[in-house]
Amino acid sequence: MAATQRIAVGVVIAAACASSLAACASGADAPRQGLHGPQKAPVQPPGSAVRLIGDGSTAYTGAQPHLPKPQRLKAGEKPPQFVVFSWDGAGEDSQKLFSHFRKVAKDNNAKMTFFLSGVYMLPEDKRDLYRPPQHAPGSSEIGFNDAQGITDTAEQVRLAWLEGNEIGTHFNGHFCGPDGGVGQWSVDEWKSEIDQAKQFVKTWKTNSGLKNLAPLPFDYDKELIGGRTPCLEGQKNFMKAASQMGFRYDSSGVNNQVWPKKKDGLWDLSMQLVPFPGHTFEQLTMDYNFMVNQSGTQTQGDPDKFGYWGDQMRDGLLKGFYRAYDGNRAPLVIGNHFESWNGGTYMRAVEDVVKEVCNKPDVRCVSFHQLADWLDAQDPQTLAKLRGLEVGEAPKQGWASFLSARPAPAPKGVPGAPKP
Repeated sequence: MAATQRIAVGVVIAAACASSLAACASGADAPRQGLHGPQKAPVQPPGSAVRLIGDGSTAYTGAQPHLPKPQRLKAGEKPPQFVVFSWDGAGEDSQKLFSHFRKVAKDNNAKMTFFLSGVYMLPEDKRDLYRPPQHAPGSSEIGFNDAQGITDTAEQVRLAWLEGNEIGTHFNGHFCGPDGGVGQWSVDEWKSEIDQAKQFVKTWKTNSGLKNLAPLPFDYDKELIGGRTPCLEGQKNFMKAASQMGFRYDSSGVNNQVWPKKKDGLWDLSMQLVPFPGHTFEQLTMDYNFMVNQSGTQTQGDPDKFGYWGDQMRDGLLKGFYRAYDGNRAPLVIGNHFESWNGGTYMRAVEDVVKEVCNKPDVRCVSFHQLADWLDAQDPQTLAKLRGLEVGEAPKQGWASFLSARPAPAPKGVPGAPKP
């Protein structure tokens, strides 16, 4: 099925990936094509209290490590520059990109959000357990997984969380377009999809038979507070369902680089439009969308252009970063997939951006969970003032005056100024 695409402000808001492209992320089919050998399951940190949940697929192990407590901005304090690197359909396959970017994050003082697809924790022979809305039982545009793929993905999810990263959801079957795609689903159908995505993670040991492996070290009912819809479709009804089910944010839309606000009780932490080098229009901060505007729906286009295309993405993301960093300090949200499209050039681009921005002063590369926590900790009036800044606009009077609790003193030489 061809990729469903939407055009907005000259940008292909494509469908974060299409079924014909093995849809978002490492893909459940990939693990069956050449996985690395079995590994020992890591144990929980020494001294941690492990309380198994349900069949032991998950466990309560206490508060998540490596997460600083959010602090409210002080009067006159310049806000930090937040950057979120997020991954749709996160799973570990023979490319080992999940494990690679875990290391990239750790080496660069970054936390990331990994949107896990529930069917990546469901084996092929149990596919009929999935009852997708408006589709036959056992249907999926991204397939299912095998024992090795589930083992490897569970290992990466476990380690990622223990390192302070977030495990969100990319839901299940990745259905897009007008034929029963997520954009046509009702609120109740979205609730069913969310429930099933959680259930496959909470019962992966029973479904796979891999009962001797270590549990995921979190209660998924509490850990799961947000996601991104397939193809960026169905956001309206999804947000209604998600807000009723305790979610705190959504990242399924398209925003400009301004400070976020709430919709339907959820923080709208959608990806954004940034400059697209060599073009007059702006581009969505997602690898798939750069690819579509470069090689169309061909995942491997002209090899002579791979380097140039990767540089375009890297430079576009950096232009967006510096526009915010030197301007309104709006959080920058970047979306990606564990794919080797166009020779892996987008993975190189993302890694280059992580290394350049995450070690700068005042920059915090965080998960959506951390960003939502920080936003909730702020004075609503402060956030309202921040939302008044346009794309790239720094306060004319400086941050100290802009976010001061009282008016700044008048400059010398004007009425009301202090005497020398």
